[in-house]
Amino acid sequence: MALKRAAGKKSKMKRKDYEKELHKLHIELCHLQDWVKATGARIILAFEGRDAAGKGGTIKAITERVSPRVFRVVALPAPSDREKTQMFMQRYVQQFPAAGEIVIFDRSWYNRAGVEYVMGFCTEQDHRRFLELCPQIEKYVTDAGIFLIKIWLEVSPEEQTRWLEARIDDGRKIWKLSDMDLKSYSRWYEYSKARDDMFLATDTSWAPWYVAHSDNKRRARLNILTHLLSKIPYEDLPRPEVELPKRQDRGNYKEADYPFRVIPEVF
Repeated sequence: MALKRAAGKKSKMKRKDYEKELHKLHIELCHLQDWVKATGARIILAFEGRDAAGKGGTIKAITERVSPRVFRVVALPAPSDREKTQMFMQRYVQQFPAAGEIVIFDRSWYNRAGVEYVMGFCTEQDHRRFLELCPQIEKYVTDAGIFLIKIWLEVSPEEQTRWLEARIDDGRKIWKLSDMDLKSYSRWYEYSKARDDMFLATDTSWAPWYVAHSDNKRRARLNILTHLLSKIPYEDLPRPEVELPKRQDRGNYKEADYPFRVIPEVF
């Protein structure tokens, strides 16, 4: 799979244009939400990619205007001692959607094909076994009627460096930069090889990988949201007309004479 972007990169998108297009997509995501609730559909969105590829920003763009009861984000921490004794996929499967749910994995079971393998947290045999079994498990998932959409965000080494350096200098983002991120940063080509092996083994007709170039974060988010909506056969369901009811009369109610602890109006 050739991942190099063609010559002639698009310029950075203006915020006004970005927000205009994002507004349209948010409306469609609300239509999708209504359809999922009405039909009991089950959807899994799995986001993978290197550090600073834009997974978090893309997931935020998906979820900021919809209900967390329908769109549920899963970002699992490192496995506990108990979880380490379970089957590898076990803690991910228990997060899978029930009827009327969309589960978004911010990194998924593909940790075994990426960070766990590159950083030496699993054996060569564990890695090979995962690549062999993963397509079979995903076939079982999709045969059960679950929509499974896998997105890989591809960032260039130059853009990754720029974003990680920005995190170092920004007190709001420094928490995103862990020791593991720094170690991973130095192993660019080991990750590239692991990514290539992962695509080769798990890019199937029933659960294909879709790749988005993410150097331009705004364009990438719009492209990904548009693509996700195109892969799910949802319908814009008719909505009942909504009108606010008349508010009740005051009656004998009086404002409470109570020393409320009012938050100071600093701004």
